[in-house]
Amino acid sequence: MQDDTQTTDNSLDNSLADMPKRDWLLAFSGIAEEHGHFQPLGKSHFSSFIEGGEILLVTFESYENIQRISPKAHPLGWEIAKVLGWSTLNIISDGQSWYRDADIYSYFDDLIDDGFFEEFDSVLFYGAGAAGYAAAAYSVAAPGARVLALQPQATLDPRVTEWDDRYPRQRRHDWTSRYGFAPDMIDGAQEAFVLYDPQETEDAMHAALYTRPNVHKLRMPNAGGALQFSLRNMKVLSRIIALAGTGQLTPEIFAKLYRARRDDRNYLRSLLRRLEDQGRTKLAHVLCTNAVARLENAPAFERRLKFLSQKLEESLPHES
Repeated sequence: MQDDTQTTDNSLDNSLADMPKRDWLLAFSGIAEEHGHFQPLGKSHFSSFIEGGEILLVTFESYENIQRISPKAHPLGWEIAKVLGWSTLNIISDGQSWYRDADIYSYFDDLIDDGFFEEFDSVLFYGAGAAGYAAAAYSVAAPGARVLALQPQATLDPRVTEWDDRYPRQRRHDWTSRYGFAPDMIDGAQEAFVLYDPQETEDAMHAALYTRPNVHKLRMPNAGGALQFSLRNMKVLSRIIALAGTGQLTPEIFAKLYRARRDDRNYLRSLLRRLEDQGRTKLAHVLCTNAVARLENAPAFERRLKFLSQKLEESLPHES
């Protein structure tokens, strides 16, 4: 293995943004082949490996999210591994598959047979949502690995999670064969971190199924249903991944990092909407007062503070 990710041609810096899908895939596969390998996995998935340092970051991502989130249309794994000097293996889906595909099973079987994961000092599996499910499920391929899963499903098998009706089409996938029930697959992990918003009912119920001695369940109240976006917007996602990959992440450290939400306007707007929907006008007023005092140039919170102040004043009893 190489000691770092430094290259002479900097092709990993090339932007792939605003390309038609066919051109993007051609350029993507070329960069992957140059720095490691690229492999199609059936019709709806493919993998890339970028060789770097002795820590391996395994990410599960989707083509749609890569195009939407990354300014260069690069996988998150590429972006983080390059900064940290890690190696990265990326399993990418084209569509909502939850990575339930026999070609992926065979791919991981081959990696196990080749002793691929044994080449690294440390392995971290990462994903969010459907990809969080996959990160947990496929971590069984590398005993002793760590897992960082954001709002992962445990399974969509209707016999187990009939209460989750958000993904009716995906229930048709095979959830009972290999790499199936994700909470069982993390039994061999050194430790796993499951992040979720306890106020998102279905996400919290899935998180409950991950209760294991080696699992830390990290609550993100009022963060909503897009935790990866929230943490990235707070500028703490890369730090959390770096700590998890080196065995330094703890619930206490996460709690300190998550305090960044106090300065995240998206989080504050989401919390404000929730408070107002619940009729908690006084708390909403306190939130806006605090935001206006701390944040620079917060006209939206100033307008809302004025409205809430009027509303509270009108609710006071008037003398006859």
